[in-house]
Amino acid sequence: MKSVEQHVSDLLALVSVPEATELDLLRAHGTVLAGPVVSEVSLPGFDNSAMDGYAVHAADLTQASPAAPVRLPVVADIPAGDPSPTAIRPGMCARIMTGAPMPTGADAVVPVEWTDGGSVQVRVERPAAPGGFVRRRGEDVEEGVTVLRAGTLIGAGEMGVLAAVGRRTVPARPLPRVVVLSTGEELVEPGRPLGPGQIYESNSYMIAAAAKEAGCEVHRHGFVGDDPAGVQDALEGLLLRADIVVTTGGVSMGVYDVVKEVLTRQGTVEFTSVAMQPGKPQGYGTIGPDKTPIITLPGNPVSAFVSFQMFVRPVLRKLRGLDPAPLPGVRARLSTTVTSPQGRRSYLRAVVAPAESGAEVAHTVAPAVRQGSHQLSALADTNGLLVVPEQVTELPAGSIADVLVLPGH
Repeated sequence: MKSVEQHVSDLLALVSVPEATELDLLRAHGTVLAGPVVSEVSLPGFDNSAMDGYAVHAADLTQASPAAPVRLPVVADIPAGDPSPTAIRPGMCARIMTGAPMPTGADAVVPVEWTDGGSVQVRVERPAAPGGFVRRRGEDVEEGVTVLRAGTLIGAGEMGVLAAVGRRTVPARPLPRVVVLSTGEELVEPGRPLGPGQIYESNSYMIAAAAKEAGCEVHRHGFVGDDPAGVQDALEGLLLRADIVVTTGGVSMGVYDVVKEVLTRQGTVEFTSVAMQPGKPQGYGTIGPDKTPIITLPGNPVSAFVSFQMFVRPVLRKLRGLDPAPLPGVRARLSTTVTSPQGRRSYLRAVVAPAESGAEVAHTVAPAVRQGSHQLSALADTNGLLVVPEQVTELPAGSIADVLVLPGH
């Protein structure tokens, strides 16, 4: 059987980092910058007021106090966005709004709370420090400075920066388009009545959600039955909207493992066994005239979920232009003894939690009671995968183990 690391390596070799393109700002959300962004403007672009108040000469107010307030004539009103130049001579002031440009000559702003709020003449009861409540030109960003580097993931904060420096488009790698397909004659769409021997289809919903969590555009095709012609037609119909196809089911050794049957004929998909539990049967390759990558996962729900996290997630990260890093891991003290088959690496659903203050290891881990590859319910209660190495058949309670932390936890 193939090692987990070798299978990850083979899958990563299946895809290339896509070429960058200029994306409209909103479409760039969630993508990865393909080049640096250099600001062509300063932020702020001009000295402006940080408060609603009065633009003043600080020297006029050095003796101001509640007992001896200074009175200044208000010679101008300056709203935010005012394009007209204004100049303030000593002994005068201008009423100014937050964000409005500072008038020539003024070197401080007195907040309105320090005054009587006058519109013709204002009484000021506190001194003002030179530069007080003034946002200086370029104090946030200087023109010509790199504000975002290549490889930056564009989230809400980065989007704000891009808009603030005037970028309408950015060089980025588009989000991968992932198409998810499940197979099985026994499957029924949720919400419809079940017949004898039927089950609700859950894999495509689960894998589609996982692909969205991985930052991709996702199309859930749903599922098809075990007819080879139907599977072939479905796969061919998906290729126009897919940068990568992910299937679940039909990859083992059974008579009705139709995905394996259909794709084996094409000669571009390899099926293999990986030394892991759950998730032993795996497949990967390309389909169609454009050699679209396809990853075929087992049909048992937990096997499909674990396989996605271990194998598909790094591939999608590479397609996004990110480091195809594995799930983050922690060391944790095991609450109970667990067993594992010889020669296969087990990934057991578990709950990882912070240990008590002062503990030797920062985390504890408790494996879920239900570990069957068909037992999906425990996934909703767990936040990690407890790893039992291939050569280990038992980890006793109290031992230290490696745990992979699932996304969103």
